[in-house]
Amino acid sequence: MYSGSTDGESHEAATQRKIPPVSSMLWVRNLRRYIGSGAGLGSEALMGPLKQRGSCLIYLKKSNRKAPKLKPEEGSISHRVQKLAKYRFLKKQSDLLLNADDLDSMWVCLRENCVIDDATGAEKMNYEDFCHIASVCTEQIGPKCRRFFSPSNFMKFEKDESGRIAILPFYLYVMRTVSLTQARIDMSELDEDSDGFLQPHEMEAYIRGLIPNLAQLRDMPAAFVQMYCRIAAHKFSFFCDPHRRGKACIKKVLLSNCLQELMELHQESEEEVTDTEQAENWFSLTSAQHMFLALDKDMNGTLSKQELKEYADGTLTEIFIERVFDEHVRRCKIGAGSNREMDFDSFLDFVLALENKDTPEGLTYLFRCLDLNGRGFLTTADIHSLFSNRAYLEKNGSEEGEHHRDEMLPDTTFLHKILDVHQKWIEGGNYELCIEDVRDEIWDMVKPTDPLRITLADLLACKQGGTVASMLIDVRGFWAHDNRENLLQEEEEPEEES
Repeated sequence: MYSGSTDGESHEAATQRKIPPVSSMLWVRNLRRYIGSGAGLGSEALMGPLKQRGSCLIYLKKSNRKAPKLKPEEGSISHRVQKLAKYRFLKKQSDLLLNADDLDSMWVCLRENCVIDDATGAEKMNYEDFCHIASVCTEQIGPKCRRFFSPSNFMKFEKDESGRIAILPFYLYVMRTVSLTQARIDMSELDEDSDGFLQPHEMEAYIRGLIPNLAQLRDMPAAFVQMYCRIAAHKFSFFCDPHRRGKACIKKVLLSNCLQELMELHQESEEEVTDTEQAENWFSLTSAQHMFLALDKDMNGTLSKQELKEYADGTLTEIFIERVFDEHVRRCKIGAGSNREMDFDSFLDFVLALENKDTPEGLTYLFRCLDLNGRGFLTTADIHSLFSNRAYLEKNGSEEGEHHRDEMLPDTTFLHKILDVHQKWIEGGNYELCIEDVRDEIWDMVKPTDPLRITLADLLACKQGGTVASMLIDVRGFWAHDNRENLLQEEEEPEEES
């Protein structure tokens, strides 16, 4: 097994054996061939290919990121699996919500385990009571109510000197959370393509499902339901789809005042709702019915400029009506010619903008009408020249008037509206106005960044954009601003008497 050679002989034999050169090793040759370098394996030879490979990986990742998701075909297996998974997920989320009986039980637990504040008589609880109520509710209702009794939720509410919170705000918070979560589930169920947006017909379907649960809408005539859903859904589109993409974000719908206004119709007793509140609520039947038909004198389903002038008792200026048709009404071919007439959807936008002048959406709508040249700002140039040439500016359809309008528009964007309001103001038997004073007052109200022009951003920032817009388009709005001190005094007198 072992040879008889000594250690010295073994060493000499090992020395005589030739060690193969590095270049002859197979793995070295393969590696060099892979890298493409014949000079060795330095860092430069190694980093070049690695950089190229990294660039390829980055490109592939970007390509995969940009690739659009392919939606499964209708009726395919993947489409059915997707719908089933969505249904089961929403069903699971719905089962975790508190129902009406659970909310009643929670309210009873809160009242039975709270303390009465001697000073105010309010029902309150400290953190120990809060934890005890959580245990009682968990036993009676189940673990699904436990998430409302977290320390972070307790810290959200205002505390008195003793560290106690009122039970009513906490209970209202629970009810609102449950209501919004249920609304989110219902809207997601109607979201056909599961993209987090609702199209108009999906929003109408959601409102249609709410009608039986809204006390003030239960007795709605069946023939009017479809029209009502269309009117109600249009308000959500106006405020939640400002870019007019044809779909409203579900999250934005949930956080909007529109949903809260719609839910106010839950009130059972008609005595709880005054006529004024009902008229101001867009979703009530009082404001939804007959708003369009009353103006449509020829019953052709659209409104002409002359018919729209009767809106608000005819107090809107003619130039504003013209600008509404120029900016917000599509050209419709009706009879001979191609006159513009306002359809029902455009009319709803018009009414929503006038009723919500102080909101960004309403003010954006109105600013496009005020900005005659589409430059994005309003100016105040050469007042006296404008006043003397006003007759030419008011000529509609005249070549001379159109030519003069083109010459004067760079300096008349702002003051033409004042002059139009001024004419209606004088026709109403009021005192003579000084146009310069009105202009200066508006500039003081807005305080624009550029003292020579007013932008939409200036109107939004000054918090008085709705008042300014009313002064420029509606003689009644100008009268209300001019008599604001008297109106405030009349409102304070009944309070003093009571």
